[in-house]
Amino acid sequence: MDRFQVFLLVVLSTFVAAFLYTLKPYQDNTNNVTSQETNTYLEVFNKKTEIVLTGDIMLGRSVNIESLDKQNDPRYPFLKVADVLQSADLVFGNLETPIIDNCPRIEHGFTFCADPRMIEGLTYAGVDIVSLANNHTTNFGSDGLAQTKNLLSQNGLNYVGTGDLVIKEIKGVKYGFLGFDFTVNTPIQKNWDLVSNSNPLVDILIVGVHWGEEYKDTANANQQVWAKNLVDLGADVVVGHHPHWVQNSEEIEGKPVYYSLGNFVFDQMWSEETKKGLLVKLTFENGELIKEELLPTYIKEWGQPEFVTVIQ
Repeated sequence: MDRFQVFLLVVLSTFVAAFLYTLKPYQDNTNNVTSQETNTYLEVFNKKTEIVLTGDIMLGRSVNIESLDKQNDPRYPFLKVADVLQSADLVFGNLETPIIDNCPRIEHGFTFCADPRMIEGLTYAGVDIVSLANNHTTNFGSDGLAQTKNLLSQNGLNYVGTGDLVIKEIKGVKYGFLGFDFTVNTPIQKNWDLVSNSNPLVDILIVGVHWGEEYKDTANANQQVWAKNLVDLGADVVVGHHPHWVQNSEEIEGKPVYYSLGNFVFDQMWSEETKKGLLVKLTFENGELIKEELLPTYIKEWGQPEFVTVIQ
């Protein structure tokens, strides 16, 4: 570092110190600054926001049994990944399980449900928003969906996928979230209108989509067309799930599209690909995406993902 750079650093440091001093209200003769004031000062300069995106979260079937009956700990699925999720400002994932009272213990088949106690795992891990737009949400009918929504709300979790836009404002930036199920349903104009109408209400719009073919590592033509439509209508990030395998990703007009993040929490232990997942950590600053981190996961033990260096 040359003398001129040192001079600039000293000037800048002096300016920042003076600026912080002018912000500080008079306290007493000792001029002590409280921790609350310190946090306020830091927020003036820290405009970065971290958002973590996950794949499928299935808390029923063997995950439910393993967590509650064997481990006696509803936090069990998230114990090895919670630190990363908890450190983020927002966590958004696909909840592949109705959560209902008197959920029967089901080890096999494709009818999912989770005991309400499993919500403790979601809150412990720092999950903030889940999409209910998937082909298992109504496994226990409209009553099961209503119970799920009520239980999530009672525990401070937001949900999308039932025609709702969730807006979270962080450091002056509005982040919007939507969810769609395009597995058994093909997109209709009402879906596209929700995206275009939501776009002007937020600074960043993140759209979760249930779509694609199961056990495929590449997005199909429909996914590509629909992703382009979502971006054209205002989506800033598109994140997919349902194939149970991690699929390819791309940028469309500079916007990231993750076609499938695979399984995050699941009990599909019968193949290597279904044990793999991918978390995406996106860092925004002043409403602009400045960093992308891809965090591979692997389900080594029943229903319990952990981070790995690469997708094995």
